[in-house]
Order: sequence, then C-alpha cells, then structure tokens
Amino acid sequence: MIRVNHSVNAMNHQHRTLLILGREVMGVFKLRIGFMIMITALVGMAVSTGAPLGIVKVLVLGVSVLIASASAGAFNQYYEYDSDHLMARTRNRAFVTGALSHTPAWLFLIAALLICSVAAAAWWLNPVSAAFVFLGAFFYAVVYTVWLKRRSWLNIVVGGMAGSFAVLAGAAAVDPALGPLPYLLAAVLFLWTPPHFWSLAIANKDEYQAAGVPMLPVVVGVPRAALAVLASTLALALTALLPVFFGAGATYFVGALAGGSYFVYRAWQLVRAPSRKTAMGSFFASLVQLSLLLVAATLDSLLW
Repeated sequence: MIRVNHSVNAMNHQHRTLLILGREVMGVFKLRIGFMIMITALVGMAVSTGAPLGIVKVLVLGVSVLIASASAGAFNQYYEYDSDHLMARTRNRAFVTGALSHTPAWLFLIAALLICSVAAAAWWLNPVSAAFVFLGAFFYAVVYTVWLKRRSWLNIVVGGMAGSFAVLAGAAAVDPALGPLPYLLAAVLFLWTPPHFWSLAIANKDEYQAAGVPMLPVVVGVPRAALAVLASTLALALTALLPVFFGAGATYFVGALAGGSYFVYRAWQLVRAPSRKTAMGSFFASLVQLSLLLVAATLDSLLW
C-alpha cells in the first residue's frame, strides 16, 4: 500500500509539474493575445470580397498568424526579461522567475516559428498575405519592443500597427488587391491600440515609471493622458462607423455604434475622475468595443 501511494503521489507531482510548465510556455508565447490577433485576421478574411477560401487555407491563415504572433510575444518576453521584474504585472513571467532558462536556443526557436509561419502563408495563400503576417510580428517584436518601447511615448502608437497587419493578412489571403473595407478595419485596429494601452498605462503608471518605460501618463501626467484616451477613443468610434459607407450593413453598424459609444462613455468617466478604477473601466471597455466590432463585422459578412 505504501508503494502504491508513493507511486500515485509521484505521478500526481509529475502531472502538476507538466501543467505548470505548460502554463509557463503558453505565457511566454502570449497565446491569449495571439488568439485575438488570429481572430482579427479571420475577420479580415470574412469582410473581403472574392472567392471563399477552402478549409485548408483558412486553417493555414489562422495558424500562421497565431504562430507569428506567438513568436513575437516570446521575443518580447525574452528581450525584456531583465526589466520585467520591475513591474508587478510582469515579474512572474517565466524568464524572470527562472522557470524557463533564458538561453540563445529560444532565439533559434522564435526565428524558426516565424520563418515557418511566413513560409506557410506564402506557399498556401499568397506572398502579399505572407508579407502582412511577417510585418505584424516584426512591428511588435522589433519596432515596438526593441526600437520604441523605452525611447518614446509613441511606442504603442506605432507598435499598434501589428494588429492592423493581421486584418490585412486575412483580407489579402482572399484577394491581394485589397478593397476599402479591409483598410478601414485595419485603421480601426490601429486607432484602437493607443486608448486601450494608455488606459492600462494610467492604471499602472507608477510601475511603468519605476521600470523606465515612457508610456504617455509617465511623460505628460495622468490628466492629460486621460484626455488623450478620450480624444483617441472618439476618433476610433467615428472611424469604426465609416465601413457603413463602403458596403458594411446594419448588423455591423449596430455593433460598431454600441461598442464605440460604450468605450467613449468609459473614457469620459476616466477624464472626469482619473483613477485606477476608471482607467481599468476604460481598458475593459476597449475589449468590449473590439469584441462587438469583430463579431458584428463577421455576422454582417454572413448576413448581407
């Protein structure tokens, strides 16, 4: 009986160890963000005019965007492991805690994942779609993480183009000659990123300041950053309505109007009473707005 219990305990321990390791690896690749970016690519595909893609090409599109995003996310954590310990929201990342070894082998894995994802998109889809898959990862990993994050408050503005490229990758998979709708949705993703991250930066301003990251509230102060969130949210909400004039239907209009109005309302609350609570309210409103927009765009393409 003692031997049996010992074996069971050992197996349970191994199982828990594997689960923990699995969570650490998934965290390194930022798969939650990757899935969201993959969805934006699939929505870009859905709103494009042209012959529908077969199931294999749809899978290639989704997986290639997901893997490219994962490679960029892993590079972000690999590159910033020596400063992530300065912030509460990042100090438990696997490279910081030592749960995963910070070795050059990760760079080879990251490069291999990116090369394979871009090559798959080029082979199964087309070179234009593959180029957008690459640019999305490049802008997040290099332009945002390496060049801008610690140099300029514009870091997240330019780095936000990473999400826009995913929309264009999906649209180009259907038709490389992109129409107005994909470009407008890419613009919406571009405008969505600053108020989304600035809201989070306001909530975590002290941590960004301690880590030496020049996010907007660190540079100009919380009240002015809150005004920037409201202004950029208004620009986002208005831009999100423009696809209605280029073929989007009533379903899209309702989703874009509802999501944009809610985000503007939360951003206005942030301006009236800047605090961590209202900043997080604005941050979560950005997620609601984007989710409503993507769902509405997909349903609209199926119904109209």
